[in-house]
Amino acid sequence: MGRSEAVGLVLARPARLLGVEPFFMEFIAGIEERLAERGLSVLLHVVATQDEEIATHRRWAERDLVEAVIVVNLTVADRRPDVLAALGLPAVMVGAWDGDPDVPAVVTDNTGPVREALGRLLELGHRRVARVTGPSALVHTRARTAALVDGCRAAGIEPVIVEGDYSAESGAELTERLLRRAERPTAILYDNDVMAVAGLGAAKAAGLRVPEELSLIAWDDSTMCRLASPALTTMSVDVHQFGVSVAESVVELIDGGPVTPRWSPAPRFEARGTTARADG
Repeated sequence: MGRSEAVGLVLARPARLLGVEPFFMEFIAGIEERLAERGLSVLLHVVATQDEEIATHRRWAERDLVEAVIVVNLTVADRRPDVLAALGLPAVMVGAWDGDPDVPAVVTDNTGPVREALGRLLELGHRRVARVTGPSALVHTRARTAALVDGCRAAGIEPVIVEGDYSAESGAELTERLLRRAERPTAILYDNDVMAVAGLGAAKAAGLRVPEELSLIAWDDSTMCRLASPALTTMSVDVHQFGVSVAESVVELIDGGPVTPRWSPAPRFEARGTTARADG
């Protein structure tokens, strides 16, 4: 057993989002379930910026407060992997990791699921496709956007991309903006469930019938997607198992042996009530 019996996780995101976004609560539950079997717990800290996250890592390393850390939401030119290596603080990278293959990581495929979602929309005859993204500094946001742009261009169409911040406010505002376009999209893909549910509300407020006049797809499934009216079509991920897989890598890292390369569970297309053939 280690000195601290804790594994650190810092979330650099607005605290207000954690209360409404199911993803991280389900993710952390999966981590805790596996760690508890080893008598370990999660030390969670929420900060506003990546600089504050790095300061937290430094403090934890100086005080031996954690055995290892979990690094999520990797960004372009991310400083955290190098800082953690210099601190000698063991870490598992989570998500869109394409750095040193010797660094323990649980990698997410962001390209395949976007291609699948787009393929379903193209099969339904959609030619005006939009995407409401998360923050563009995130590597997985850029990977998903690139996959959509490439797939659309291969199909002879050009998508409309707008950047959100995962909040309901941005989901509603950006959907309203998209629907005011002279050639409004017939399908919109959202980077999380919260923005998608808000987008559904905005579409209804604009007088559009979903899915007859507008198809919507959310990334990540949740109770709010299933309870929406109509229920949202999603790219559904087993987020709980994702957390369990991350915890398994952390346990191997703490034990000092080789860490098995792992992938997050593959998202699957879950057709519900917000996708249909393009009108006309």
